[in-house]
Amino acid sequence: MSKKVYVIKNNSEKEYFKLNLTQFIVGLIVYACIIVISSNLFENMYVESFGYALLASFIISMLNYAVKPFLVFLTMPLSILTFGISYPIVNVIVLKLCGFLMGDAFNITGIFAPFIIAIFISFMKILFDNLITNRIGDGR
Repeated sequence: MSKKVYVIKNNSEKEYFKLNLTQFIVGLIVYACIIVISSNLFENMYVESFGYALLASFIISMLNYAVKPFLVFLTMPLSILTFGISYPIVNVIVLKLCGFLMGDAFNITGIFAPFIIAIFISFMKILFDNLITNRIGDGR
């Protein structure tokens, strides 16, 4: 009597990587759309084209990953004193850094308007992530 051996290949890591990469790319496109919408709604924000909005969304994503935790740590006392109302300051700093890195292709001007723009972008990002980006791979 011969025994049969069945080998089960585990491709779950590869599928997980593809899913995360797909979510990341769709997230960048969604973020670029939000940047273009914000640019059209607010005159204090300017982005030259959708290509530059896509580049800005990539830069903002990298800044959110690398710089934002440090900025949150630095502004923690102010956030505690204002019960979190000052948290958009961090988002404004990230947007301003992106504008600095991109030059004339992406620009945010003003003193009070960037706070409103940062709140709007954050709200829209949460909304579109829940509606589009997070549903990739869920089968919904």
